[in-house]
Amino acid sequence: MPLDEDQHSEVLDWQAGVENALAHLTCVLVARRTRTTPERVTWQQYDVLEMLRLRGPMTPSALSDSLSVSRPTMSKALRVLKDQDLVEQAALGTDRREQTTSLTAAGLEFLDRAAECRRDNARIAESVLSPDEQAVFAELCGKVAEAIHAAGQPAPISS
Repeated sequence: MPLDEDQHSEVLDWQAGVENALAHLTCVLVARRTRTTPERVTWQQYDVLEMLRLRGPMTPSALSDSLSVSRPTMSKALRVLKDQDLVEQAALGTDRREQTTSLTAAGLEFLDRAAECRRDNARIAESVLSPDEQAVFAELCGKVAEAIHAAGQPAPISS
């Protein structure tokens, strides 16, 4: 049941600053995506699929460079996606050691469901924001996304 305008979660005070607002929005969006794409694809694997959708077939090294992950990390992600039949690999040219990765029909269908979820989220946002608020929201999201991207990847936490 949606909360009224004056209500908010007592567990997480999402109106108490940017960090909580981002955390709350992330949780809501992840939960909605998980319901529409139950394949248990991690964020990193999802990024691989989106990169392939946006740029077309790519080599594993190009994917790892584009997503700022190590080659072993990319190899593991691709292995899982291949096991789920979401991507396929084929030899690139005459050197059979170099492969190109591309989306399968199942991978495209997965991304179509994810896109429909994004469109649903956008329709919901548009229904509660005025046109002026929508423009500000889009501008601020872009500004924050660019700043986070420009800051680079955080250092891994040592255990």
